[in-house]
Amino acid sequence: MSQEDNKLSIGTVGSNALLMGDFQVRAEVMAQIKESAIDHLFIADHVSFHDGFGMDGLINAATLAAMNPDITVFLGVYLLALRHPVPVARQLSTLSLSAPGRIIFGVGIGGEDRHEMEVCGIDPSTRGRRTNDCLQVVRSLLTGKSCSFESEFFSIQDAIIKPAPAPQIPVMIGGRSTAALKRTAAYGDGWLGVWCSPKRFKQATEEIELLAANHAREDTKWKHGLQLWVGLDEDKSKARAILAKEMEAMYKIPFDAFEKYSPYGSAEEVAEFLLPYVKNGANVINIKACASNPVYEVEQVSKICELIKSAL
Repeated sequence: MSQEDNKLSIGTVGSNALLMGDFQVRAEVMAQIKESAIDHLFIADHVSFHDGFGMDGLINAATLAAMNPDITVFLGVYLLALRHPVPVARQLSTLSLSAPGRIIFGVGIGGEDRHEMEVCGIDPSTRGRRTNDCLQVVRSLLTGKSCSFESEFFSIQDAIIKPAPAPQIPVMIGGRSTAALKRTAAYGDGWLGVWCSPKRFKQATEEIELLAANHAREDTKWKHGLQLWVGLDEDKSKARAILAKEMEAMYKIPFDAFEKYSPYGSAEEVAEFLLPYVKNGANVINIKACASNPVYEVEQVSKICELIKSAL
């Protein structure tokens, strides 16, 4: 996926089978992805989520980028507020040297588990403001120019990170709140929607582009996207059961809370669910697939890619 155009890119998650266990098995899954219609991989990020679960998004992005020198890797989403922005800018600069033009930096504020923030020394009530400050610092540093910044959270004098990524790393902002839309308008290159309807997706992206005028960002080449969980099986009830089990294990709340915006069933049914979002401006789709095994997941996500693109 080129970061310089707005063609549709559909990807799947780059964890579990690709990042754990026997390397030969991981390599075989990556080889299957390379031969599929899947455009990119995305990776999540958590430090200590509900009973200690987690993964470092930047480390995993580097691993995936090294395993496939052609694939784009989307961090969806990185909990930037839990880190100091200067070393994060260094990590992104370093990653851009080994994977130039193949990293998209998705940023979110988290919040489903307040304790995750507390153990990192962060007051959960400040995560939005802290994220805004971090975004300003990271974006400034990735230009390669000197950055000084003063806020309630940071005092940075004459920080410099070189080399600046070439091309620049796109920043996409996740979240459903009004604050997330304002954050995208001020600091993002696009919005990553989650758990919303196609109508709301269109409304939100239009609102972002109007708000951006307040920040003199009318010339931004927007790239908006959608991230979602899906259950895949020809047996719809089985697909639902697999999806519900995985989402409930992750979020510790009943699947009913997610079901309206988390499709399940065959590849055809999921593609039909997603097509209205694409028609309403989503040109990046991140699919967290839940199925009986990793090979089937890749096969079905690839089929979803083909079905959506053939329908456009």
